[in-house]
Amino acid sequence: MNFTRWSARLPGTQRRAAARAGRTSPATPPQPTTPDATAAGASTAAGPGIGSVPAARAESPPPPDAEPAPVPSLDGLSAHDVLGKIPALAAVVYGPDHRIAYVNDAYAALFGPRPPGTPARDALPELEALGLLPLMDQVLRSGKPRTVKSRRVTVPATADHGRHGYYTFTCSPIDVGESTGAQRGVLVFAADVTDQVEAAERLRASERRQREAAVTLQRSLLPQELEQPDDLRVAATYQPGGKDTAVGGDWYDVITLGAGRTALVIGDVMGRGVRAAAVMGQLRTAVRAYARLDLPPHEVLQLLDGLAAEIDATQIATCVYAVHDPNEGRLVYASAGHLPILVRDPDGTVRRAAEPTGPPLGTGGWLHTSATMPLVPGSSAVLYTDGLVERRDEDIDEGVAALERAFAGATGSPQVMCDRLIRALGVTQDHDDDVALLVLQHPARTGHDAELFHNAALELLGGVEAAPRARAFASGVLASWRFPTELRDLGVLATSELVANSLQHGTPPMRLRLRRTDRRLIIEVTDGDDHLPRRRRAEPADEAGRGISIIATIASSWGSRRTPGGGKAVWCEFALPAAHG
Repeated sequence: MNFTRWSARLPGTQRRAAARAGRTSPATPPQPTTPDATAAGASTAAGPGIGSVPAARAESPPPPDAEPAPVPSLDGLSAHDVLGKIPALAAVVYGPDHRIAYVNDAYAALFGPRPPGTPARDALPELEALGLLPLMDQVLRSGKPRTVKSRRVTVPATADHGRHGYYTFTCSPIDVGESTGAQRGVLVFAADVTDQVEAAERLRASERRQREAAVTLQRSLLPQELEQPDDLRVAATYQPGGKDTAVGGDWYDVITLGAGRTALVIGDVMGRGVRAAAVMGQLRTAVRAYARLDLPPHEVLQLLDGLAAEIDATQIATCVYAVHDPNEGRLVYASAGHLPILVRDPDGTVRRAAEPTGPPLGTGGWLHTSATMPLVPGSSAVLYTDGLVERRDEDIDEGVAALERAFAGATGSPQVMCDRLIRALGVTQDHDDDVALLVLQHPARTGHDAELFHNAALELLGGVEAAPRARAFASGVLASWRFPTELRDLGVLATSELVANSLQHGTPPMRLRLRRTDRRLIIEVTDGDDHLPRRRRAEPADEAGRGISIIATIASSWGSRRTPGGGKAVWCEFALPAAHG
């Protein structure tokens, strides 16, 4: 097969025809040998039969009216000259069977020599293994080139180049043979892209490691196990974004405050990656610390706002902090630019919390406020981050409305509801944002379960009879709840000390409240004075100052807080024996 006249016309190359024409043209008469004639002959073309010699740098350029040099041609340059010296793989095949016309040295060095005239299916098994033969058929039929990128090529064990590499193959239609008997063929050209592919894989591996580190950090900073309050059932879930999405700063938490009250928190640090996760961890730790102060929700967010600005002035975070009090049947909450809490009433009606009560954390210069919404027995609530409801192609209010519809029909335990809401909102493993979701239920208790939860309250009018009345009331209530004698005596003693403390240091109105759950006995006294008691060491000669120390000694835990309408509440808890839990 003679394909040496297969040619390519490449712009900017030198033309060999001019030199060949110079060797066949008639000679010209001798020129004068004067200096002027010599200079003229060196700077101008000698005629159609003489090849021109480029002028030296110091010589004058040709005159403006001189004809431009003809564009060179590669008509006489063979495929061996072009393809044989390039480092890329090249093969030329012809006909419908793709018979071999030529393989260059680089191809033969990698795969071994290939006999000319043999069909590619037999002689080029590497192309068949790569699935290129159907592509070459398409090139022959359409006359258009085709390219496949980054195909892994397995190198024979006898080759000197490694065990495998990656090549990008381009199949281009060409004519093979003399112009009168040329056949349609395909030039298979393969560029080695192993370095690029391996570099890209190293980059992807590095990104995977960074993402795994961020996910690990994120999960380690989230609660490993949620606290389970006596009066609520809670569950939460966190799902990072898809594999191509950097981890964000979503978080949630459940904090038992004592006296049956529970703080529920969800937040979202703007931004991605390890930095956002680290800021999230600092904010979550701060929330738990501030929650122990038992402050109103808006004061907790006010403290967080200043802390967020100190951590990183460029980081903005949204957050909802809500407190549930089973005695009041409501949520008291504050929202720093976060999405609204949704509450489902026992009749299935879903209500949104009011607009955010303050701007996002880290903005500074704003006073947050608290708001309330009912959460009666039989109700449920959901707190969530924007990854659950925000989509690129729709308004976020539409996402919240979709969550409302899904929440209205969701049933089951809080964990089951989390899973159903995630599915209903179309959140998958490839979701483009991370999602945090917290579901809580305030169950309506009936039957035997209701027997484990009781409340009793007594208004204290003051005077010398207040303490005896409080002790008698506590003794009767605890006896009716069938507590063992030892626990009943401790409860009466704690009631006496709390009431005495309120009578001495507080102001009316005063109230005693006893509450039992399936796990603890809670005793709480409220009054109109906002001075919080503290535990101190009483000297032997002191006649007062031992009440709080006694409470701290006999009770499982104790605490105090300011009440929203002014005044304070002082409480203590006793863990119930297993038989009463």
